[in-house]
Amino acid sequence: MSQRMKAPIVVTTGEPAGIGPELALMLAARHATDWVAIGDPELLRARAQALGLDVEVVIAAPGEAHPGPRRQRLAVWPVALKEASEPGVLSTANADYVLETLDMAVAQCLAGKASAMVTAPLHKGVIRDAGHHHFTGHTEYLRDACGVEEVVMMLATDSALHGRVVSADATTDPLRSIPLRMALATTHLPLREVADALSQKGLERVLRILARDLTDFFGVVSPRIAVCGLNPHAGEDGHLGREEIEIITPVLERLREEGLALDGPLPADTLFTPRHLDGVDAVLAMYHDQGLPVLKYSGFGQAANITLGLPLARTSVDHGTALDLAGHGTASPDSLAVAIALAEDMGSRVAER
Repeated sequence: MSQRMKAPIVVTTGEPAGIGPELALMLAARHATDWVAIGDPELLRARAQALGLDVEVVIAAPGEAHPGPRRQRLAVWPVALKEASEPGVLSTANADYVLETLDMAVAQCLAGKASAMVTAPLHKGVIRDAGHHHFTGHTEYLRDACGVEEVVMMLATDSALHGRVVSADATTDPLRSIPLRMALATTHLPLREVADALSQKGLERVLRILARDLTDFFGVVSPRIAVCGLNPHAGEDGHLGREEIEIITPVLERLREEGLALDGPLPADTLFTPRHLDGVDAVLAMYHDQGLPVLKYSGFGQAANITLGLPLARTSVDHGTALDLAGHGTASPDSLAVAIALAEDMGSRVAER
């Protein structure tokens, strides 16, 4: 099949008041793009003009093949805003617009008209304020849209995505030099709900998906996964909590008997050190802010968010909407570039399944 006829990657432009639209335009201004944006063409044209970006926005029919890569041209599958959007100013009126861009991306991926989807950041609060009270983020929305029971949220630094291991001696800050893949047992939950959300059944599903997709998408044979405990000191033999004894350890023991290489449960305060991360292919944290601060310290702006367990390839940026930066042209598109490069590789692997 020719390059022109390949199903393109689609990039949803996210919250219209955030930096997503301008990040897509910045990449199109700098590089010959072979991916398609999903969003409002007039919004993109207005944002390009305001930022002084010489980018031609070309409308294509949803599912139509990419017109061919060319710098300073951005192909767009159109979804119309509900009302005009200003940088940095949220509006509940456009919440449905954001969800419609996701729905189009999912539908086109499942139909084989797109090879993978990349998502620019959205704003969870404004979507909930618009009446979607159960919305908690991309990960869960895509799980439900694809009709799967369980997915795994994983962020990875660029070096981990491409298998480039950098020596800890190469920097004065060893943690920043270590390739990290950080998966989560739970995702967007209030902290007080995390312990109740953990179960043996759910944790086993997450670990099976993580181990399988580390092999399928990243080529890691017999991946070694380090598993965090939930409580301080991994529960201190039950004195600081019993989730390690009653939930985590039994699951790890069962899966080890099947041949999975699992370390833990380990105290998070010592796991996230260069010595303990050596030789580990991925870390499973029990909750969002147990693992992601470490990942973002290690590689913020040079990392991507991946949803494992979907019947399609989905990646995203490692940051939020940055409303305070929107419309100024100062935000970095580096994470979006990393996410697109990863989506291209993952999309080809999905096609081989």
